[in-house]
Amino acid sequence: MTGPVNDQQAKTPLCPRWEARADLVVIGSGVAGLTAALRARELGLHVLVVTKAAVADGNTRWAQGGVAVVLDGERDADDTVEKHTADTLTAGAGLCDEDAVRSILLGGPAAVNALRANGAVFDHESGGLSRTREGGHSAFRVIHAGGDATGAEVERTLVAQAGERRIPVLEHHIAVDALRTPAGEVSGVTVLDRNGVPGVVRASAVVLASGGIGQLYQATSNPEIATGDGLALALRAGATVADIEFLQFHPTVLFTPGARGRCPLVTEAVRGEGGTLVDGAGASVMAGVHPLGDLAPRDVVAAAITRRQALAPGGIDDHVFLDATGIPGFAKRFPTVYAACQALGIDPAVDGIPVTPAAHFSCGGVVTTADGRSTVRGLYAAGEVARTGLHGANRLASNSLLEGLVVGQRAAEAVAADLAAGLLPDPSRGRLPERTSAPAAERDALQRVMSRYAAIGRDADGLAAAGSVLDLSTQDSPLWTHKAVEDAALTLVAQAMLSAAALRTESRGCHVRSDFPERDENRWRRSQVIRLSPSGQPVLAEAASLEGVA
Repeated sequence: MTGPVNDQQAKTPLCPRWEARADLVVIGSGVAGLTAALRARELGLHVLVVTKAAVADGNTRWAQGGVAVVLDGERDADDTVEKHTADTLTAGAGLCDEDAVRSILLGGPAAVNALRANGAVFDHESGGLSRTREGGHSAFRVIHAGGDATGAEVERTLVAQAGERRIPVLEHHIAVDALRTPAGEVSGVTVLDRNGVPGVVRASAVVLASGGIGQLYQATSNPEIATGDGLALALRAGATVADIEFLQFHPTVLFTPGARGRCPLVTEAVRGEGGTLVDGAGASVMAGVHPLGDLAPRDVVAAAITRRQALAPGGIDDHVFLDATGIPGFAKRFPTVYAACQALGIDPAVDGIPVTPAAHFSCGGVVTTADGRSTVRGLYAAGEVARTGLHGANRLASNSLLEGLVVGQRAAEAVAADLAAGLLPDPSRGRLPERTSAPAAERDALQRVMSRYAAIGRDADGLAAAGSVLDLSTQDSPLWTHKAVEDAALTLVAQAMLSAAALRTESRGCHVRSDFPERDENRWRRSQVIRLSPSGQPVLAEAASLEGVA
């Protein structure tokens, strides 16, 4: 991290070396971003995609499980979108927006069929699509590709389509801040290339599709680029975020002693096809915990594993085991998991797979409608960075790729409609940010304190301690490098999460308070909305901010 700067340095205006213009700039090249870009191009918009890595390096390609969707002719006889909606609402623990859930899931079949028409190949058996069941689902409705490489196939298809349609992609550029008009509308972004050279993209609209925040923690299923940049950009642009305290921990990440950063997933589909969680003595982890047993929603399973680890002889154990020895043809059905196990000398056919929970998916984000409109004109969001109301307090397994496909397309359509109606700002009126610095904590310290105090099993003392550590280790840093932008984003998102988690004095979904273990329906069956104060601190906004938005 760059050292402290004086006030004059902090106010030094950005001097861009180049400038570009577009109707729409999309931040991120995962499923939501590329879907939005492709649809925008179909609608005749001049679109530019900005991604801070290579075009195929987003979080999408790491998604193993699949796409949850109820397809005509490819579903259980009694399965319906209404049942999928009910399962999603149950997993969301009272905080989903039912209208948004139903709307997005109803859009799923058309989105998946369009993806297949564009070349995506999903696994088949007996003449039809292979379907599996994952945690929280009441039916076999999760389709997959390459066994456990669904995200990679979705990303391959979208990247190929973007290339064929010649959509311009600005690789290895990080979006720093929004351009804003005097009225506060978003009209483009400032960016840095990998060498710190600044540029400006002016556009009538910005779609954030920048992914998640897993790098807040020492161990995560997310790639190294999942540092919350889009969420921080939205907050600094005046947008509101909600449900940020609900960070889902995937119950089964492959345990590697001393591992840091992205850890291999062991897809939930392993349990969907008969795998069971056991402790070191071979006793079931999920027996008596939930009616669905090993296929309970993710928050339930992750919390149960954490409790069992704490009961281990001699103190906290660092993993439990996933017994998949009864699954025939494991290597063929789950080749990605099998390869990761083999690298550690584990044979799932005879050995238990060591697993532990790790940071996985942010259920909250930028408050948007089901078609991606945020609370700030000109700013849209889709995918994990957005809070559409689909996930509530806990995401139902394999709903995320579906959300990216549906809302990504709808966000592009919303931009086109708003542009045609004259509702979007003139890009030439966008002003460069006055300040080019932001508070940033040292990343290792931030990850250690968030992992210790703000993971599964939070309490008031720990959350306060985490906030104090961040305050002491934070200093103003110029946003002149990718790392500086990422560290500032992680710091701001951590502060927002700690604030929301401290205020929510109950346990709900994937927010577990050891000092408030019960759910409080009277007080807390509502979302918390966060925005930045004039001084740049995350503060609680009025709950009414969600009305009419999502």
